[in-house]
Amino acid sequence: MSSASRALAKIKQSIIEGDDVAAKAAVEKALAQGLAPVDILKSGIIPGIETTGKLWDEGQYFMPDVILSAEAFKAAASVIEPRLKAGDVPKVGKVALGVVEGDMHNLGITIVAAMLRGAGFEVEDLGIDVPVATFMAKAKKGKVDILGLGAYMTTTMLVMKDVIKGLEKAKLRDKVRVMVGGVPLTQEYADEIGADAWGKDALDAVVKAKQLMGVS
Repeated sequence: MSSASRALAKIKQSIIEGDDVAAKAAVEKALAQGLAPVDILKSGIIPGIETTGKLWDEGQYFMPDVILSAEAFKAAASVIEPRLKAGDVPKVGKVALGVVEGDMHNLGITIVAAMLRGAGFEVEDLGIDVPVATFMAKAKKGKVDILGLGAYMTTTMLVMKDVIKGLEKAKLRDKVRVMVGGVPLTQEYADEIGADAWGKDALDAVVKAKQLMGVS
């Protein structure tokens, strides 16, 4: 294995293991060795978070593992992003992602944000307890392709319907696609409230987001 391959493997493994300090150091070392930032991203950082997503999907990883991995991904990406040139990584689209009002659960949305970034999306993380008006404001500005609504309780998932109704009332519904996700949700509920897509989990959210943008 070449030194470049070893450097990329170290980055990937650090992210899979959720070691943010090691991930950041590995990226800095790879840069010092002369590896191109875009290669580090595509062949080290992104494969790391993709592997985590697969382990989660297969039931081998649990939420604490995923959260640590997402933090390691962010640490690695923070080093590389300022060094990327415009056009290095084609942006698939922009997603504004948030947990709806009244819901304070941020675990699931952390990995969804990391996976979407890894897939080439620009992600604005709105955080938790996001008011309906905030989602509507993002749609009104017209710079967001997808609104991602997360809910982790049966009571707060009802707020998703309020967001979509608000968009329709303000004649903003045709300006943005709406994707929903969270533990209590189903495809049937997504259809009922008029969402454009339902992400069963983080991996599925990436697939659905790409479909909404017309890419594979």
